[in-house]
Order: sequence, then C-alpha cells, then structure tokens
Amino acid sequence: MSSPVINDPGRPSIGAVRDNQRLDEAKLERWFRAHVADPAEPLQLSQFQRGASNPTYLLTAGTQRWVLRKKPPGTLLASAHQVDREFRVMRALGGIGFPVPTMRALCEDDSVIGTAFYVMDFLEGRIFRDARLPGMAPAERAAIYDDLNATLARLHQVDVAAIGLADYGKPGNYFSRQVDRWIKQYRGAETESIPAMERLMAELPPRLAELAAAPGGDDVAIAHGDYRLENVMFHPTEPRIVAVLDWELSTLGHPLADIAYGCILYHSNSESWGTLGGIDIAAAGIPGEDAYVAAYCKRTGRSGIPGFNIYLAFAMFRLASIGQGVFKRNLIGIGNAPASADNSHTKHLAATACAILDR
Repeated sequence: MSSPVINDPGRPSIGAVRDNQRLDEAKLERWFRAHVADPAEPLQLSQFQRGASNPTYLLTAGTQRWVLRKKPPGTLLASAHQVDREFRVMRALGGIGFPVPTMRALCEDDSVIGTAFYVMDFLEGRIFRDARLPGMAPAERAAIYDDLNATLARLHQVDVAAIGLADYGKPGNYFSRQVDRWIKQYRGAETESIPAMERLMAELPPRLAELAAAPGGDDVAIAHGDYRLENVMFHPTEPRIVAVLDWELSTLGHPLADIAYGCILYHSNSESWGTLGGIDIAAAGIPGEDAYVAAYCKRTGRSGIPGFNIYLAFAMFRLASIGQGVFKRNLIGIGNAPASADNSHTKHLAATACAILDR
C-alpha cells in the first residue's frame, strides 16, 4: 500500500507516509470496503506532506482516489483536532452547494487506526502555497483574491438552522470564549515565557468585550477559523474555488474573526504560513488590506468594521497560540506541520499583534 510521490506545482504535495504516522493498513482496508467503497484494486496509501495538524492521507485504488483525515497520535489538547466536526460541517454545507469535498464516511472507532477519522472524495485543483501568486498575470491574481473574498462572504450568510447546524457551537460571546480557549491552549503548550503573549492575554479580553457590547458586535455565523488562500482549492484552470478545506477550527462564531484572520497575510513575514511581503501588491493585482476588507463589507452589507485592529490582533494571537501548539508537538516528536526550530514564528506573531494594537 505505497504510492509514488506527486509534487506538481500548484497541486498538493504527496509522498510516503511518515514513520511516526503509519496506520494499520489491513484494518483500514477492511473498514473502507465495508463503509466507503469496494474497488477491484487494492488500496494504496500515501500522505499529504504540508500543513494539516490533522494528518491527511491519499487513498488510491486504480484510477479512484479518496482523502482520509484523522486526529494526530499522542495526548491532545482539549477540544483540538475534532475531525467529527469537520465531517459534519462539510457534509451540511455540501448539501446546499457550498464548495466542499463530498463526505463519504466518518469512523469514531479508535480500534481501526488508533484515532477517529473520516473519508472524503479527492478533488483535482490548485492550492496556492505562496499568497503572492508568482508567475500569474495581475488580472488572474485579482480574480483569485476576489473569489476568496466572495466565498467567505457567502459562508457567513448561510442560514445555519436551515442546514442543521444551529447547535454547531454556542451562539454569542464568541470572542470572550475564544480568548479563554486560546489562553488555555497556549498555557497547555507553553515552553517558555513570551512577554508579548502575556500582554495580549491581559489586554485582548477587555478590548474585545467592549466591541461585543456595541450594537451589532455579537453577530453569529459559521466561522471557518482558518480561512486563507492555502486552505482553499481552486479549479485547475479557472480562478474559482472548488473546495474550502481544513475545517478543524470551525464553529458558530463571529464572522469578523475570519476576515481579520485572512488579513494577517498583510502583516506576516512567514514564508511557511504565508505573506504578501516583498512585492508591490498594487502592481501585482492583489487588493490592499483596506480594499479587501471593503469588498467583504460590501458583500455582507456592512458599512465598515469598527475596531478592526483589535480583531486583527486577536487573529494573530490565536495563530500564535496555534503555532505554540505546533512547536510543542514537533518538540516531542509527534508533529506534522512546519515550525521554527526556536519558536521565533510564535514570538513574531505576538510582537506584531502588540504593534497592531498600538496603531
């Protein structure tokens, strides 16, 4: 059950299964044939090589392909890596034609491969790792960012009750709950004291609470939680999203958390996570931060976003907390995502978030 490496530009990078993330392939194949499909050819197993704190595998049988996504091994932080929620939200959204892969089956029996997992259809398309979109014409870059913006606006206007997701999270008080959650997650993965993180944990809760108390400050929508260029798949040749991926952090939440999170690209210097640094974005055809936010506001009927810097600082704090968790998992040998050897990425995000609070 091994398959060749697939590393075409713009396509997902696929290679051999990592030694620390091997599965019981015989048990998996028996479960697969009983619950998903019974192809004539044996299953072959390979692994997606980038991103995904939830290990993700390609299953191949002849010309047929599926994707398996599972919890990582080891002791996990509370409320993290909930693949059952990913499966549920994508199945519900797929039912109304929102661009997600077709869900096939969820397995919550740990005896099969050691953790819960689900299987979905494999889709052909392009995933852009570099937010600067090198090698493209300005008009194509503009169209790609426009559809990224439009798809997010569409998500935030979904009627959650109508698709059976009214109980997908606790409505209201989103930022208060999120700050508490990510402080706990950060503390659970903390490896050293980072002064900028300490400042954010002290200042963000009251400032976000003030915004929530204002009229319209406690809106509720499906919040993706990790919505950015690298987590969507575009049509193989058209500037059109065919699938929004990586729903691990999704919940019922405040829509402004997603738009702020997407704007981290304008302030990040991380080549691995994503950055728009080092280029003239206007000449490149990529919208500036103000234009990107204005387009989202127009699509969602907002006149603007008061306190946007606070939402943006929160988004960076949350990503820094996630980065701390990735760093800790790599440190103990169970990681699956890239992280700086000295945790400098977490530190930089925290310092940048503090600078934005002071703008």
